[in-house]
Amino acid sequence: MVQTNNSKSARERFNISKLAIDFSWLTVCFWIGVTVAGVLAFSSLKYALFPDITFPVVVVNAQAPLTSALDTEAKLTKPIEESLKSLAGLDDIRSSTYPGQTAVSLSFAVGTNLETSTSNTENIVKQLKLPKGANYKIIPLNLNESAAVSYAIESKSGNLRDLQKLAKDKIVPAIAQIPGVLKVSLLGDGNSVPPPTPTAGLPAAGTLVRFNSKDALAFQVIKKGDANTLEVVNRVEKEVQKLRTNLKDITLTLAATQAEYIRNATKSTIDALIEAIILSVVVIFPFLWNWQATLISALAIPISLLGTFIVMAIYGFNLETITLLALALVIGSIVDDAIVDVENIMRHIDDGETPRQAALIATNEIGLTVTAATFTAVAVFLPIGLMGGVVGQFFKPFGITVSAAMLTSLLVARTLSPVLAIYWLKPSKSKSPQRESKIGVRFDQIYCNLLAWSLNHRWLVVGLAVLSLVGGVALIPLIPKGFIPKLDRGEFNIVYTSPLPSVPDPRLLAQAGQGQLPEPGKLTGQGETNIRGQINSSSSAAFAALSSPIPIPNPLNDSLDVAKKLEAVVKKSPAVETVFTTVGSREGEPNKGTLYIKLKKEREISTSALQDQLRSDLPNLPGVTTSVEDIQFVDTGGQKPLQLALQGDDLAALNKTVKEIKVRVEKLPGFADVTVTGEANQQGNVFQIERLNNQRVAYISANLGGNLTLGDATDRVVAEAKAVIPAGVSLNLGGDSARQSEVFGSFGSTLALSALCIIGVLIWLFKSWVDPIVIGISLPLALVGALLALLITKSDFGMISLIGFVFLIGIANKNAILIVDYINQLRDTGVERKQAILETGSVRFRPIMMTTASTILGMVPIALGLGAGSELRSPMAVAIAGGLVSSTILSLFVVPVLYAILDDWFPRKNQVKVDS
Repeated sequence: MVQTNNSKSARERFNISKLAIDFSWLTVCFWIGVTVAGVLAFSSLKYALFPDITFPVVVVNAQAPLTSALDTEAKLTKPIEESLKSLAGLDDIRSSTYPGQTAVSLSFAVGTNLETSTSNTENIVKQLKLPKGANYKIIPLNLNESAAVSYAIESKSGNLRDLQKLAKDKIVPAIAQIPGVLKVSLLGDGNSVPPPTPTAGLPAAGTLVRFNSKDALAFQVIKKGDANTLEVVNRVEKEVQKLRTNLKDITLTLAATQAEYIRNATKSTIDALIEAIILSVVVIFPFLWNWQATLISALAIPISLLGTFIVMAIYGFNLETITLLALALVIGSIVDDAIVDVENIMRHIDDGETPRQAALIATNEIGLTVTAATFTAVAVFLPIGLMGGVVGQFFKPFGITVSAAMLTSLLVARTLSPVLAIYWLKPSKSKSPQRESKIGVRFDQIYCNLLAWSLNHRWLVVGLAVLSLVGGVALIPLIPKGFIPKLDRGEFNIVYTSPLPSVPDPRLLAQAGQGQLPEPGKLTGQGETNIRGQINSSSSAAFAALSSPIPIPNPLNDSLDVAKKLEAVVKKSPAVETVFTTVGSREGEPNKGTLYIKLKKEREISTSALQDQLRSDLPNLPGVTTSVEDIQFVDTGGQKPLQLALQGDDLAALNKTVKEIKVRVEKLPGFADVTVTGEANQQGNVFQIERLNNQRVAYISANLGGNLTLGDATDRVVAEAKAVIPAGVSLNLGGDSARQSEVFGSFGSTLALSALCIIGVLIWLFKSWVDPIVIGISLPLALVGALLALLITKSDFGMISLIGFVFLIGIANKNAILIVDYINQLRDTGVERKQAILETGSVRFRPIMMTTASTILGMVPIALGLGAGSELRSPMAVAIAGGLVSSTILSLFVVPVLYAILDDWFPRKNQVKVDS
């Protein structure tokens, strides 16, 4: 009786309940200690929008007295790139080359130490032999060092000069000393600078700021990379309140912040978590009809959560969208183990056992089952916590939080629940009339009759299961492919670039006539590019221009005029609450500006719909490009969601091809703000060269409007690109398009690893390979309902719903394990196979329905899509709830049938097989 002995030894090995019952007060004290530690751990956790992810970037800015972009590329850009390509942890190298200057951007793997990478970069560049007169600067960038909050500064006098002095002397120093603040930038200093004289010729320094269509100043708080946004903003708000009291003639108005949406999103997720707890508990009582049993099961939720908070505190996780979502989703699963244990104890009490004896028998009977179910679920989620790259950093908190919650709930169910059952549950003199209600009996009988029919029509049942699986897979092309759902955040940016003045500076022209060029680095970006291009290509026009006075326009004022025209259109919308405009940048780009639009809470239009409306309403100004952009989830450098990279050696072919693709894409519906690089390059006159990983590249980027998803948009653009790409030019994805491919690739390998872990755990626990196959084959049945649910609710098949699929696979095997394990137990006692299957159906039907109902009801608040950030949470819950419905219905019949079929093919030793 090898199988029986192995099974018993495994059952005894995992029956820690006997120890917990023998030392009941020690068990209770242990969990009191966990509760206290959990409360302390919870108080230490911080709120955030997403996990802390560091994107280390090092930029090498180099200049040399070189007259063309091609010359600069050959003598400056290429040597720098070649020397740096072997740096440890380097993900990719991007560069932008202009006449006389280059910017080489090095992106390192997530988690790479930024200081070390900067030091290594500097050591290599120092040893390079650069052209004579060249100089360089190395700039480390931590993209977590982001703007946390901005305040507009206004005064009743309206004197911006006096206001600027007051801000520099009183406001900026007060905010700068706050813990967690990296620096405070005073914006709008350009407002108080007098316009340049006609001979000045250079852009006015600084920026211009407008708040609700009025000139103003503003201060912007940049937080440290490791600082918590909400903590920094809360401290700034307190300091601003003090300043308002002390500076009575000054008005400080909140202009822009990340904090409000973080607060709303976390509050909504916590509300969904609380509602999930309530619904999961409420559904237990109608099944058990015993308030003590319901309370014992329900206690598993708060205690398991407090135990999970301890693990989260140890790992340094925050209470953010991903971890809170993990906790909300796992609520139904947390209570499952306790429900199964308590229900089994009650069943034995109803059969006449004392509570202590019932607890000992029931826990021994169910111990291996719940342990196997939890271990296989953890085998799915832990690999998620071990994933690499950006995706791995993003979802590591999810995998570890879910695993910790499930392991804690298993420990609660195996120790605390049976101990409480001994003291709280009373011996039953007769079976509860509620539990023997006609409805319950009728459902049991209907299921048993259908199960008996299924056993007599095995291949028909298998055929129906296969057909449903094929039908589910056939739904995949009908479901839109996304990445991360668009959120109705109530805020967005309009970014614009206006043309720099085309009139050359007389001083530069005079220098050009003497064979001189401006000192490298004095002018940057497009300004230097345009002027150098004019000098190189039209020296005769330059000398002619010197013979008459030339009016020199102020590019900052020109850019301000553009901003005012855009503001006028935006303010017409009744949904707009505030418009915070920044014209120019402190990096010397006066022709660029940003309008931050905050919408009213009570509005009749969604953020996405208003964005589409503004894209069509904004004026088409000569030479001005505008882009209506979402606030990024995680700052990865300002790329648009859709980006394609065309790579090749022939610069002319790249520029020609990318322009052809742009023309095609602009005709497609749903694509907005389409831009390409290299448009300034003219025939025989190259102003700009982009490079990616040591090869020339041209980018085409776009925002997505309407209901167009990233996956579908990428497919369409790739199709258009392939129609015009010549030989020698290759196509690669960038932006979120590339990240989407990374996500699906990572999850593919993770799911394969999870499947191997599940099978390994089941073989280890059951000491057999047949039972794991029965359980494993039933898992795809969960996908049918998940895909159907996504289709019905019009949810995207993307990163969030994909996490739902993984979660689903982790919990869907519980029902199969409950069924297979109890069939084996009955057969080990001599019950013939068919009778064992039917009796298992009768005994396990109620706990399966209880656990499924509690889990699905726990998903309802999340799936309904209410509150801030609901678009992010809903697809995951929809996929899980739909999958649980299909897997439960199908596994109640398919698992017993598969068990019978495989038992015919691979008979078990010392077990009665004969079917009657």
